[in-house]
Amino acid sequence: MTDSQPQPHPWSSNSSGSPGQPDPATLLLCGARLTDGRKVDVRLGGGRIEAVGTAGSLSPGPCRTGTARVDLSGYLLLPAPAEPHAHGDTALSAEHPGPVSHTPEDVQRRATEAALLQLGHGATAVRAHVRVGDVQGLGALGAVLQARRSLRGLAELTTVAMPRLLTGAAGADGLAMLRDAVKMGASVVGGCPDLDPDPTGYVEAVLEVASEHGCPVDLHTDAADPARLSRLAAMAGGLRPGVTIGPCSGLARLPAEAAGRVADQLAAAGVTVVCLPQGGCAGSDRRGTAPVRLLRAAGVRVAAGGGALRDVANPVGRADPLEAAYLLASGHGLRPQAAYDAVSASARAVLGLPEVRVEAGFPAELLAVRGDHLSGALSLAYSRIVVHRGRVVARTSAVREYCNSAVEAEPGLPRQGRGEVS
Repeated sequence: MTDSQPQPHPWSSNSSGSPGQPDPATLLLCGARLTDGRKVDVRLGGGRIEAVGTAGSLSPGPCRTGTARVDLSGYLLLPAPAEPHAHGDTALSAEHPGPVSHTPEDVQRRATEAALLQLGHGATAVRAHVRVGDVQGLGALGAVLQARRSLRGLAELTTVAMPRLLTGAAGADGLAMLRDAVKMGASVVGGCPDLDPDPTGYVEAVLEVASEHGCPVDLHTDAADPARLSRLAAMAGGLRPGVTIGPCSGLARLPAEAAGRVADQLAAAGVTVVCLPQGGCAGSDRRGTAPVRLLRAAGVRVAAGGGALRDVANPVGRADPLEAAYLLASGHGLRPQAAYDAVSASARAVLGLPEVRVEAGFPAELLAVRGDHLSGALSLAYSRIVVHRGRVVARTSAVREYCNSAVEAEPGLPRQGRGEVS
């Protein structure tokens, strides 16, 4: 199989399927299958879904010329995933010898390439956690914000400012840096309270800054201390626009009664948990996945993220949301639809993004995956077409070939499907 490589310039699809053409005013997706089994045409315009009808029933629309058509026969059409837990400043750094470079040029390059890889997987929105303070100062944040600007129109990239210390004399600089990061453009405040000598004081400081600026909160925690989590839930209750914690793998190591009690408290406080089924990240020293079924049973919103993308925390990380959903289904017993919701609807809610359905009036943030049903798509999600703001922004094509079974081997391999494969 062959996969497309991330490219800095995406394409829109025209009737011939060729890249590089101007963006159409309208895009018509033809013959896609929905998760309920229907085959439909979907017309997109102005960044939204204009109409959904039975396959073959939709026209480009009144007074429309030059409408692009994309044949989605054999594809399952889904709301696009989102990535709620990325690390743009350290992504793709594992293969380089020596310490990770934090020069603005290197960070911007890695963050841009990482976002394009995630976009190719289907994630049209990414939340990147970026360290501020210490050696990096605000340089890494500035570089990721520059990557965000360069990706405009391709994907939505938001940033979480993560200082190391916030309490005591040593934390004064971190607190000032956190406030400066928000003024600079970080849209979420967060960090790792487990690394501070006073974790509760750290959370209090983050919540105070978030309240001052009306920002969401996103905290890294292993969640192994139930008393500390109870205090966090008590402090977070009522804070809007909301508090997210992750990866919370320590919850799975707690006795069932203690974990259940904490889950109830998190649910009552409206705290969202982002788990990392594909591995850990630099913000957590422990591996494992949060107890997804226990949290969901208690009413906690659970989203799934990719975490480390080929950095020292996970040198083989892929940050593929469909792989995360597959692992939730295969390893944690979630039904395919619930597993996919964790990387799409719930992940979008974490990022404060509007809901997406394949219905008229909803945002045109879509992912087409080769397959007839969701379980098959999660199992073999090779070929993908990604739609952001109503236009095709990424395409991954895969071809499987088999050798002839005759005794005398033939020089060529039969192609999958018909026609020429590029």
